[in-house]
Amino acid sequence: MQWSSLIGAVVGALIGVSATLSSEHLRWRRGRQDSDKASKRQTYAEYLSALSLTRNELRLASRNSSVPIEERARRAAESFKTGRAYELRYQVMLIAPEVVVEASDNAFRALRRMQRQVEGGTLHTEAPYIALREAWDASFDVLTDRMRHDIDAS
Repeated sequence: MQWSSLIGAVVGALIGVSATLSSEHLRWRRGRQDSDKASKRQTYAEYLSALSLTRNELRLASRNSSVPIEERARRAAESFKTGRAYELRYQVMLIAPEVVVEASDNAFRALRRMQRQVEGGTLHTEAPYIALREAWDASFDVLTDRMRHDIDAS
């Protein structure tokens, strides 16, 4: 009888230790996922802000026809430096699923096309600028939706 009691106690202890370790592992995993999600949310928010800031800088560069074209072109060229869109774009590429990276590339390229148009002297009231702005708006909306979906799904 002593052996069976001892074996029962050992088995009970093993089950208890296993349950505790399993519970701790699940808690750690949940904490890690929450941390990863918060980090992703922060990176996404910073990237969207950088794109928006860059877009706003381009808008300002294209608005004032009394400013010489050279100055407007310089402001447009500086817009990507001010916003830090390049740096954050690479961070998004590292952490995002392919659908977000694709939408990010589309939005970034739409903004670059708009930048080149403004550097060429186009004003915000001209048809080429308006068409590029509408394409930018649409691509930014897609990017935002995919980022939201990714954060909610993960």
